[in-house]
Amino acid sequence: MIRDQSVMASFLATISQFVQKSLVPAESTVEATDEIPPEIVDEMKALGLFGMSIPESYGGLGLTMEEEVLVLLELCQTAPAFRSVIGTTVGIGSQGIVMDGTDEQKMTFLPRMASGDVIASFALTEPEAGSDAASLRTTAIRDGDSYVVNGTKRFITNAPHASIFTLMARTDPTNKGAGGVSAFVVDAKSPGISLGRRDVKMGQRGAHTCDVIFENCRVPVENLIGAREGVGFKTAMKVLDKGRIHVAAVCVGVAQRILDDALKYASERKQFGQRIGDFQLVQAMLADSQADLYAARCMVLDAARKRDDGHDVGMEASCVKMFASEACGRIADRAVQIFGGAGYIADYVIERFYRDVRLFRLYEGTTQIQQLIIARAMLKRLAG
Repeated sequence: MIRDQSVMASFLATISQFVQKSLVPAESTVEATDEIPPEIVDEMKALGLFGMSIPESYGGLGLTMEEEVLVLLELCQTAPAFRSVIGTTVGIGSQGIVMDGTDEQKMTFLPRMASGDVIASFALTEPEAGSDAASLRTTAIRDGDSYVVNGTKRFITNAPHASIFTLMARTDPTNKGAGGVSAFVVDAKSPGISLGRRDVKMGQRGAHTCDVIFENCRVPVENLIGAREGVGFKTAMKVLDKGRIHVAAVCVGVAQRILDDALKYASERKQFGQRIGDFQLVQAMLADSQADLYAARCMVLDAARKRDDGHDVGMEASCVKMFASEACGRIADRAVQIFGGAGYIADYVIERFYRDVRLFRLYEGTTQIQQLIIARAMLKRLAG
């Protein structure tokens, strides 16, 4: 739901201007240097983007899901690495605390996240636990007034810059399922934490991931999210439901930029004495992409509104994440085809987007995991 249409319209116009004046001109710099310029991060802080999903009572913007989606549709019409700067703080890094944290934990961590002074990162995935998140091996064993953490986390977004980690670890080694997993907030400077080298990725230069290694790292008992053991996996799944709608909106925003670029090229590039956009086979690719984009946009807004209305959107979140990420991939592939040989050349930018968006079908649950979630939800609903 949108709480104030005029305020929201003004904010979206500001975001659009920020994208066109600050982000798009910096895309080539980020690609060349693998770094987001510090002045851009400062602009994001000033706009309040680090706190858009954090309640106003803790210094954030407290956006509804629909409002967050609309912001992302504007913000993501550029290289997705820019969104990644705020992504883990806005999403899975902070939302476990927002949803299930104690009042003291919220007061301690959320205001600094909302200001952007603290970068939060979500440490769930492991070398042997990706799609099967419940099988994670990292342990957190109670020892007096702290937990001793041991294990390795993999592909952790923003880990090289994180101030805190929202960590999922097994507190009950005898329980090999989800019920043995608990959630913690961990200071990234704690003794016993080390980082692996930055991963060299297919795309999304400027968005950094690496391993996070815990070796006898002590975490205070008061940092157990919600002050309860054994509910960390449930917290993670609630966070991921919201995160999947968020990522779907990212996909739609980036796909819009890709299609805009392809349409512009088709209207300017000439072959056989006429613009290629006048050829029916090119028009078919443009039309299919527009239909994909329209469907994905409608789906993400519908899922966001249902979440705002208090509905269980586990199935819908998986539907929209699956469809939007796959649609974005199709749109990027068609765009390269429309550009022809130029689409394979770095100077024309489209090849970079083609590489960047491939990740969308993998993180926050692969397409195949979304298919399983959706089918199981359908069968469960049928059974009543």
